[in-house]
Amino acid sequence: MDYLKAQSVKSLNGIIKISGAKNASLPLIALTILSSEIVSLKNLPNVADIKTLLKLLSNLGAICKFHEDRVTVDTRSLHETKATYDIVKTMRASILVLGPILARFGHCEVSLPGGCAIGQRPINLHLKALEQMGAKIAIKAGYIEATAPDGLTGCNIIFDKITVTGTANIVMAAALAKGETTITNAAREPEVVQLCEVLSASGIEIEGIGTAILTIKGTAGKLIAIKEFSVIPDRIEAGTYLCAGAITKSQITLTSVEPKHLGAVLAKLEEMGNSFTITDYTITIHPAQEIKPVKIVTQEYPAFPTDMQAQFLTLATQANGVSIIEERLFENRFMHVSELQRMGADITLNGHTATVCGKTKLCGTDVMATDLRASSALVLAALVANGETNIHRIYHLDRGYDSLEKKLGNVGAKIQRLKE
Repeated sequence: MDYLKAQSVKSLNGIIKISGAKNASLPLIALTILSSEIVSLKNLPNVADIKTLLKLLSNLGAICKFHEDRVTVDTRSLHETKATYDIVKTMRASILVLGPILARFGHCEVSLPGGCAIGQRPINLHLKALEQMGAKIAIKAGYIEATAPDGLTGCNIIFDKITVTGTANIVMAAALAKGETTITNAAREPEVVQLCEVLSASGIEIEGIGTAILTIKGTAGKLIAIKEFSVIPDRIEAGTYLCAGAITKSQITLTSVEPKHLGAVLAKLEEMGNSFTITDYTITIHPAQEIKPVKIVTQEYPAFPTDMQAQFLTLATQANGVSIIEERLFENRFMHVSELQRMGADITLNGHTATVCGKTKLCGTDVMATDLRASSALVLAALVANGETNIHRIYHLDRGYDSLEKKLGNVGAKIQRLKE
């Protein structure tokens, strides 16, 4: 098993190219199930979650071929409709195949995804919406069995709670449904927006893209010709490297980035004393002389993203004052706190709120990654901790960060990947 060995650095300097967004790539890969032709996806990140979903599609009969950061997916030969537990257990996002397989074949079996390290992500909203569209849903022996022998029918769907994967699943199902589907309280994340834009470019009529109300006119079962597209930049990867610049008080330039997707993150970094030079596709961080404390509440886009909470919590340990970070989306997303405390951080938890007292001197030690974003938070801590930090269980990190140790190493970080 791999681990990262990192040492503190005085400063970083250089350019980091941002990879394609993992969270955009996953629903877009699932979307290929609806295609009548081979689909070419560009700018995919080289991360474990992408490989897992492509393996799932291959098991269902698709032909997937890698060409560096490009993947071609041919689902014309798709013949299986059962997503088995051995794949789904490694990645909850596998549930994204439920909507498109059901819409295409009228039948689908997907293993229940089970628990999640950062908290429960109930799929009842997905299932309720599909039932409204005419599907029959049953839970048998740990599998969701969904049938719609006469196809799905468009209807009005109101999500009780904003759900990113739920919105993506129903948008894909609605694309092949009969009639018109309206989704109210839809997720507005850039990753959902790109899914809708790709469908729109492929001939599906969608109104309200980027808003909380989406209207999709389905093809009544006819597969669609999906044109080649490039995955949007990863806003969470970009935010993580901006935090690396902020915590080490370093000037770093990000390229191949989409600044407009990072509004809430940039605003909080500015509150903490940083400034930026921004062009259409680059961001340069000019670090604060003194890091200021901050108050953060995680909410759905366009508010502050939960996927950046751990990184900012680490940054707050180096702020001069008390920071308050409230996690409103997941009930168990402070597991990195105990690891940061072992490094010397002064953090108090009270329910869903963390109080961070800074500035504290962090000391390198052995720490354990507990989830994807927590692992990157520990890397940030290691950049400023005295001595050497060994970060274990980085398979979490590999799920969503493309070559993190190489990218940080290129701007001066002392970090290497080793075997246990």
